Amino acid sequence: LMKRFYSSSVSEDLGCGRGEFSRKHYGSVELLISSDADGAIQRAGRFRVENGSSGENMDYAPGTWHRTDVHLENPEYHTRWYFKYFLGKVHQNYIGTDAEKNPFFLSVVLSDQNNQRVPQYHSILWRKTGTQKICLPYSPTKTLSVKSILSAMSLDKFEKSPREVFHPEIQKDLLVLEEQEGSVNFKFGVLYAKDGQLTDDEMFSNETGSESFQRFLHLLGDTITLKGWSGYRGGLDTKNDTTGTCSVYTVFQGHEIMFHVSTMLPYSRENKQQVERKRHIGNDIVTIIFQEGEESSPAFKPSMIRSHFTHIFALVRYNKQNDSYRLKIFSEESVPLFGPPLPSPPVFTNHQEFRDFVLVKLINGEKATLETPTFSQKRQRTLDMLIRSLYQDMMPDLHKVNNMLNRRSFSDVLPESPKSTRKKEEARQAEFVRLGQALKLKTSVKGDAAANLATTSFCKKEPWESQSFCSNFPHEVVCADSWGQSLLVSTDAGILLIDDGQPSVQVFDKTLQIKQMNVLEALDLLIARTDKGKDSRILVFRLSAVQNDIETKKMIRSKYDCRENKLERTKGCHLYAINTHHGSELRIVVAIRNKLLLVTKKYNSHNSLTSTSLLSPPESPVEEFQYIREICLSDPPVVMTLVDGPTGDSDNMICVAYRHQFDLVNESTGESYRLHHVETNRVNFVAAIDVYEDGEAGLLLCYNYVCQYRKVYPFSGGSPLVQPSAYDFHFSWNQVPYAVVCAFPYVLAFTTDSIEIRLVVNGNLVHTAVVPELQLVASRSDIYFKATAAVSGSSDSSSKEMGSKSSPQTPTAYEKPEFPLPSLEGEVPCKNLYKIPLSNLVGRSIERPLKSPLAPKVITTTPSGITSLPVTHSLSLSRMEIKEIASRTRKELLGLLDEPITKTEGAQKLQKVSRRQSDPKQGAVRSSSSERITSSSFEGYSERRHPSASSDPDTLANREESSPSSYPFQLISLCDEDIIDLK
Repeated sequence: LMKRFYSSSVSEDLGCGRGEFSRKHYGSVELLISSDADGAIQRAGRFRVENGSSGENMDYAPGTWHRTDVHLENPEYHTRWYFKYFLGKVHQNYIGTDAEKNPFFLSVVLSDQNNQRVPQYHSILWRKTGTQKICLPYSPTKTLSVKSILSAMSLDKFEKSPREVFHPEIQKDLLVLEEQEGSVNFKFGVLYAKDGQLTDDEMFSNETGSESFQRFLHLLGDTITLKGWSGYRGGLDTKNDTTGTCSVYTVFQGHEIMFHVSTMLPYSRENKQQVERKRHIGNDIVTIIFQEGEESSPAFKPSMIRSHFTHIFALVRYNKQNDSYRLKIFSEESVPLFGPPLPSPPVFTNHQEFRDFVLVKLINGEKATLETPTFSQKRQRTLDMLIRSLYQDMMPDLHKVNNMLNRRSFSDVLPESPKSTRKKEEARQAEFVRLGQALKLKTSVKGDAAANLATTSFCKKEPWESQSFCSNFPHEVVCADSWGQSLLVSTDAGILLIDDGQPSVQVFDKTLQIKQMNVLEALDLLIARTDKGKDSRILVFRLSAVQNDIETKKMIRSKYDCRENKLERTKGCHLYAINTHHGSELRIVVAIRNKLLLVTKKYNSHNSLTSTSLLSPPESPVEEFQYIREICLSDPPVVMTLVDGPTGDSDNMICVAYRHQFDLVNESTGESYRLHHVETNRVNFVAAIDVYEDGEAGLLLCYNYVCQYRKVYPFSGGSPLVQPSAYDFHFSWNQVPYAVVCAFPYVLAFTTDSIEIRLVVNGNLVHTAVVPELQLVASRSDIYFKATAAVSGSSDSSSKEMGSKSSPQTPTAYEKPEFPLPSLEGEVPCKNLYKIPLSNLVGRSIERPLKSPLAPKVITTTPSGITSLPVTHSLSLSRMEIKEIASRTRKELLGLLDEPITKTEGAQKLQKVSRRQSDPKQGAVRSSSSERITSSSFEGYSERRHPSASSDPDTLANREESSPSSYPFQLISLCDEDIIDLK
């Protein structure tokens, strides 16, 4: 019930303050036509052109906006589960066929998430359509069967029941299946084009590049000699120099990248088409076009290049006057959206920032291209062939062997197995681990494994990093909402007001049990749902009256002091929802079993022309509300969200979830329309989040592992258009969330022990943070949560993972994991309240009230020297008021920054900061790998970045092979970071 409550209390309050959701930032599709010198049309193609949206960030002053969305999407370290969690550890593999007689494989392992003492089952289902990955919580008292795991993956019917495969060699085959998801390393083409060149023959015929082109190549990576090169070669010849003598190579966030540079590939004077150069660059999915000339000169078009394989072109221009690069991206129409979106204007004066942005954009682009029909159909055919071949090889062995181990199913438990059987099983597991660890080391040395992102970005601060808000919070949290910079929390000890660095203040005593609340500062209202069952009610308070009680310390209100605050007709309610866009009139929909009660506010501040607005508001806040109508549903709603119509007259909607469906209900007529039907046996509704894309309403429907985006179009003939459209998409979480928070460009899923962060526009995974004993508290502005540990910037995978198990639900005694036990019986582990600032996630200075109810003074965040502005409840200010405040702030910022800082002064300041951070008296710089970081770690990273200094991997391999007796057991203790250092 608590989880179901959170889906309604902290996910429905996500309104227009969550960032701008717009796919226009990712370009628009255009028909591009190329012609020859005579004007005759040569080729044409439809490409999505990204050139920086024209109106983006125009209302923000320099220095008040920063990029937060430059991330690798679906990073291999988070998506290559079999290599990370399974390989080299004892795990279970199963084989079976579904109802359509298609074979499948299932792999299950019990592992500890990054040594955070959070045991979880990681499960991978291998099918011809692709892989499906889910996490399931571990419970020592609850058994888990293979059928329950497959049922969670929507696979309930089988032609042949799954059987376990014990052969250690299956690890090699499953690793091959995982590698079909795409390469860990990349090869990109780089084509040099002189000013005025309009055909690919002219571009490929350039023997040398300009000085600016050489500087660009040096920015991309290091020039390496191909002959004798032992790293990733990207299809180039490293023995006989048939593809040139040199190339450009780099390592970026654990990925090796080889650039096919046109001026470095073999040139032929006799062959005008330069087939040898086109053979490499024309077969690259992504190509960089470095074009000389001014902006006014004829621009490059993808149709100039004759290639059926290249899907993405990155056009780069260099401006000598301001030493900047301009970027433009062309993507074939079928390529899904990928980030990061280009800034406006797409000009980069910081060269290192430009390099990082380009490499992230190109890597994400190649991954997105693999999802197009051209590549996905080929991958599906290959995966189907591999799975069927592996199935045919494994099934005869399973039928031949007829011992006890091979007959057991996933759910069988062997508590009293014979001693000889246990010894045989232990020997099999030891061989299983030995072969898997050797395969893991071999894959890492070859360079086919994804490196830990934490080892390649020590100083990068991620936007989802949390801040400590309240330490040692002893109470159980029921619900909460932000009030200025404070937090109003409903606990088992009453209603508390908490502020960072100040003692908590009790507002209501524990006789008042608030289950759901909304703090509406702009309207001076506190709305709450109290008690439960038949006694539950909706209460309305004036925030000013509550604040006055706090400041004067007059009284702590109890349940019996709130009789005058009860909203009429709301007795017995189990849920309520309000509209999140306060620009329109406040609407409250209260659910009382299967009835919906619509209540609106009589006096609205925006309706200044009406006669009622000229009257002073009534003394009691309850008198400000009026009952409108009652709507009957077929079942009580579990999730409820209000959707604002384009006119707000008779087109407002209510999205409700019950049984196996999401419905849209017209507020004016009560008519309901089917929005989405869930085709599963069991449904766990999480949230329905209203998202307004370019002013048009859409809904993120979250249930089970799935998140569906459905666009709701305006009314046509009295009914909303809810049929599927090209704008709809869906994605799956790795673990079932109990709450979902949207902060564009991110959408965050909260589970009991992790936060999964994805992008709203395409559902791609960005990061998974392990947070033990996690509870989301509030999310209207900043995100508050309660946990035993904070959210760090990157995964700490350098720790040892938990030992594997012979049976997922019954670990054997000799390898049962050790978990921390309370020092005293009944002792509750200490939990803290943490905050993730919304401004860090959306990348902008969010205008919001900064006055805390606990502090009489206004807290300002302006730099010294700037006059602090009077801050009001600006989350709900009108657009004109926000623009006025932003304009005044911008002028003062620009006036403050009139005197530029010279490069020498900037370097001196940076050196002072560096010395202060590295001074042991000031505190050592904390590393993401704690005590595991040694000088060899940095040497290993340096060798990867500068390949000329790299060591011979064969020497390392021979050194390990010199002691075969201890080899496998030493490898068991190796962590992923150690293996990368060995590489």
